[in-house]
Amino acid sequence: MDERCSAAALQEFVERVMRACELPGDDARTVARLMVEADVTGADGHGVIRLSHYVGRIRGGAVNTHPNVAVRRTGPATALVDGDNGMGHVVVSAAADAAVELAAEAGFGWVGVRGSNHAGPGALYATMPLERGMIGVYGAVASANHMPPWGSSERLLGTNPLAVAIPAGLEPPVVLDMATTVVSYGTIKKFALRGEPLPPGWVVGLDGEPITDAEHAHDGVLLPSGGYKGSGLAIVIGLLAGVLNGAAFGRDVVDFTTDVSTETNTGHFIAALDIGRFTPIAEFTTEVDRHVRDMRAAQRLPGVDAIRLPGEQRFSRRADRATNGIPIPPALLRQLDEVARDVGVRPLDRPAPR
Repeated sequence: MDERCSAAALQEFVERVMRACELPGDDARTVARLMVEADVTGADGHGVIRLSHYVGRIRGGAVNTHPNVAVRRTGPATALVDGDNGMGHVVVSAAADAAVELAAEAGFGWVGVRGSNHAGPGALYATMPLERGMIGVYGAVASANHMPPWGSSERLLGTNPLAVAIPAGLEPPVVLDMATTVVSYGTIKKFALRGEPLPPGWVVGLDGEPITDAEHAHDGVLLPSGGYKGSGLAIVIGLLAGVLNGAAFGRDVVDFTTDVSTETNTGHFIAALDIGRFTPIAEFTTEVDRHVRDMRAAQRLPGVDAIRLPGEQRFSRRADRATNGIPIPPALLRQLDEVARDVGVRPLDRPAPR
């Protein structure tokens, strides 16, 4: 049975681990806050489940714990961030701040990123402009190639995610966070951790047969979302987040799931759009609410219990987990205890039995 741990306890634990790995205090807090935010909002495949691997890469010398993250403006509405091989959460947070600053001045800001690392789910960054009445858009080159171009069997593409966040009024924000594969590789890791079989249609072997054992997913390839359309979208996002910024793409991508010593030069992009340059923010969010309610109330097909819109489950999970704690599987708890022993910090504080 999963054990529920408070977000505060989990964040304190991750920060202890990051400090023990020699991250400066502010960077350790940023990484801890965003990793736990991933779990609070239900992106369990990209939160603390990644901690052991992050520690392995830091200790293997693959990540710079004291980066000089440089933001260079290249125009009135554009900038390029060189992350100096720092932790992705730190680097992309700086990029999001820069995008919002540009959009506040010019109405729109596009920031490219190179020299970064895995940074968790895209929604973490796409939602950052929401607080300023802006729309956020985020894309990245995934930190490993798990998908071939359409019609090939060679892994040259990642799950290359796309996230878009649009503010609403009384309704939850509309937040789309999707891999360009049928499922993210973080979800595969979650199934493997729980010892659960994969549904057919997620991963296939090079012979075209389904792979349902999550432990052997790496023997096959992830299928694209929407067939050739997902493959095409992964290529476009990879070119925008990777090639445009001087970051890795295609054959140049380092598989960070198996390599703990090589820099990945991960690329991202984030854009912010000031809604007030088009229409008053209150009018916009009121209209978003109206359309969201229309779609939620739309006539349902037989067997469909509810119409769910992008971001609703993220919102409801946050409400539940902020109150009741984050569910941590026993296997993950054991991993976290091993991490604590390895780096020499106090283990995760457990809740008192009820």
